[in-house]
Amino acid sequence: MIPKDLLKQVKYIEIKATRLVNDLFGGEYESVFKGRGMEFSEVREYVPGDDIRTIDWNVTARSQHVFVKKYTEERELTVIFVVDASRSLQFGTSEKLKSTIAAEIAGLLAFSAIKNNDKVGLLINTDRIEKYLPPKKGKSNVLRVVREILYFKPTAKQTNLRIALEHLYRILTRSAVIFVISDFLDSGYEKALKILHQKHDLIAIQITDEREQKLSPCGLMELEDAETGETILINTNDSKFRNQYVKVANRRQEQLDFLFKLTGIDAIKIVGGASYVKPLIKFFRLREERQ
Repeated sequence: MIPKDLLKQVKYIEIKATRLVNDLFGGEYESVFKGRGMEFSEVREYVPGDDIRTIDWNVTARSQHVFVKKYTEERELTVIFVVDASRSLQFGTSEKLKSTIAAEIAGLLAFSAIKNNDKVGLLINTDRIEKYLPPKKGKSNVLRVVREILYFKPTAKQTNLRIALEHLYRILTRSAVIFVISDFLDSGYEKALKILHQKHDLIAIQITDEREQKLSPCGLMELEDAETGETILINTNDSKFRNQYVKVANRRQEQLDFLFKLTGIDAIKIVGGASYVKPLIKFFRLREERQ
């Protein structure tokens, strides 16, 4: 049975996402994700001004009248959310865990998708495929996606993005929009990311926390690796240690940014405690300008 507090969280995300979609994201989403292209609709008799390249010569020959092919945009898209459920997402020094932020962002984008009659699917991964929901339409499916992200209890703690990306490459037969939501504290997935992006429209959403980028001086502190359980005692009053911590974090971020740039993947960086709406709007508008 689903706990009442979880249902409240899901309802909160639904209300917030619906408002944002209606106020901000509805048109932005539709203009950026346009569909798979044009599909044949019907033939009609030629009228002056029609493009002669659309003439259907077979029908024209049979009927002794000139007919042209009519096309309509194939609007329906398949949108897949790949959500990292490893233990490192169960962290947050602001009012929300990174996993909660992931659920809210997925909910917002999923409600934008169903408003445009697109299908929405979900893959939850750790160092294995934990759960897969095939793409479906409808509000009830989106609410299930949000519930699963919030409530799902993974069997493993660690991360292996490569397995998730390779799995999608094998099972998706048609082009899809894939949002990978993770903190990307992993390695060895770079080749799989590039290969999947060659076939699908892949967008990386990195969720991080301010304390993963820098430390405040607050004396002795015991840090635990959420995925391995290893612990270390550090002195945050040591300025040299804090500076080294920042350098390591900056180097890791630079390498990740370079990977996304090298592979041509759009990336959105979300920092816990700050608004995720502004980075998403910036992403939509920059992408629209490129089209």
